Amino acid sequence: MNISMHNASVGVYLKILGNLNNILDKAEKWVAERKIEPGAILQARLAPDMFTFTRQIQIATDMAKGTVARLAGQEAPRYEDTEASFAELKARVAKTIAYLQSLDAASFNGSESRAITLKLGPPGAQREMNFQGLDYLQGFGTPNVYFHYSMVYALLRHNGLALGKPDYIG
Repeated sequence: MNISMHNASVGVYLKILGNLNNILDKAEKWVAERKIEPGAILQARLAPDMFTFTRQIQIATDMAKGTVARLAGQEAPRYEDTEASFAELKARVAKTIAYLQSLDAASFNGSESRAITLKLGPPGAQREMNFQGLDYLQGFGTPNVYFHYSMVYALLRHNGLALGKPDYIG
C-alpha cells in the first residue's frame, strides 16, 4: 500500500491543527477560570530568545499551509499575523484547516519529486534552500509544524495547564 503525498501532508496537518484547536479551547477556558491575564500566556516564552506563544501558533499554521501549498504547486494564502487573543488564534487555525480541506488531492500527484525552492532569512542575508517534494515534506515542512506545535504545548504545560499526551496526540 502506498501513502499519498496528500495524506502524508494534509492528512497529518489536519490532525495536528485539530489537536491545536482543542488545546487552545482548554487554554482559553483555563485562563478565564483562573482569571489569568490572557496576554501573560499569549506573550509567554520558554526562553528570552524564543518566539512567543502567539508566534509559535502563527508559524505552525504558516508552515502547514505553506508546505501543502508548495507541494500542490499553489501559492499559500497570506495571513497578517495580527492575532492578539485566543479567539483570533482559533480563527487562524480554523482558516488554515479550511484551506487544507480545500486542496484537491490530485494536485499532489507527482509532488514527491516537485522542485521546491525556499528563500530564508532577512532581506539581504537570505539563503536559498532547494528540495524535492518528499524531502521537503519529511525533512523540513513536517518537522517545523511539529516543532512549533510542540512549543505551544510546552508553553502551556510550563505555565500550569494540565495537558497530557492524549491532548497532544489527539
